[in-house]
Amino acid sequence: MSPRLKTGHTMLAAVLYGKEQVQLERVPVPAIGPGDILVRVRAALTCGTDVKVFRRGYHARMIVPPAVFGHEFAGDVVAVGDSVTHFRPGQRVVAANSAPCLQCFYCKRGKVNLCEDLLFNNGAYAEFIRIPARIVERNTFEIAPHLPYQAAALAEPLACVVKGLEDTGMEAGDTVAVIGNGPIGSMFVRLAKLRGAQVIAIGRRRKKLEHTLKLGADRVIATEDTLDPVAEVRKLTGGGADIVIEAVGQPETWNLSVEMLRRGGVVNFFGGPPSGTRVEIDTNLLHYSEITCKASFHHTPRAFREALDIIESGGVTADAFVQAEEPLACLSKVLFHLMEGSSALKTAIIP
Repeated sequence: MSPRLKTGHTMLAAVLYGKEQVQLERVPVPAIGPGDILVRVRAALTCGTDVKVFRRGYHARMIVPPAVFGHEFAGDVVAVGDSVTHFRPGQRVVAANSAPCLQCFYCKRGKVNLCEDLLFNNGAYAEFIRIPARIVERNTFEIAPHLPYQAAALAEPLACVVKGLEDTGMEAGDTVAVIGNGPIGSMFVRLAKLRGAQVIAIGRRRKKLEHTLKLGADRVIATEDTLDPVAEVRKLTGGGADIVIEAVGQPETWNLSVEMLRRGGVVNFFGGPPSGTRVEIDTNLLHYSEITCKASFHHTPRAFREALDIIESGGVTADAFVQAEEPLACLSKVLFHLMEGSSALKTAIIP
């Protein structure tokens, strides 16, 4: 343990107590075990999942209040456990929010994102965060010297997008329609363009779609301008998109996404609707047009490393996605603004 962080020291942290209840408090600096590391958080990014957690007051799989939350971050190693060999104090690192067991049914079949014992980690909205041994070993990486912390912190959401696009089997030259222009939808637009697709970005408001053109979208469709976005996509593509990414998580857009496809097309239902939601999809369309329906959950260590490589090479930058910066004390205000539809894609919270 660093001499500056002796047992009993405290840190500032945003503690979730329940529905829309976050308080800034002094809490103990997390103690680390033999395989853990302690990281001083330099930047933590807001995320749609964190907004849902704030709105609901919990997360069924990851967070039981009272708890410190937040999971997209980068920072400096300040202490390492006795058995840690790959990291040392002073290194700049980014860590994923999970790591698989590599022993269960799904891990042994290469589906590590579906691991039966997937270890999650939260607590980035604080001055320090403990990285558990399994994540240290399998899903923590040193940041390149030129890379800003805010850019490195984009690796977690981008890793989900890397996996999501790979799941569609996209090839250069395909036409990809992305429904939703929030952080994830915008990342899909950027990554699809980087990989050689013709990209159509679809959202409610034309003004909010303007940033997707800067990310590489070839065309945009604003639903405020048209009563039939499906017809617009079919007209632009001459029969339908090769791939449609649903990045909204609404039953209506799940249905629209299937109707936007050409025969033989692939849809990725990436956005997850609320628990208990049901959709009705035209079985005749699925069958006779040979539509493939996919859904992607989370990411893998390989996708996380690939996402970090993309960021380090400049393919995805902080300037394009992190549009505001606030101190930790303002987290609650920021989350309320995001719930109300704030224009910022992501806000960097600086402890």
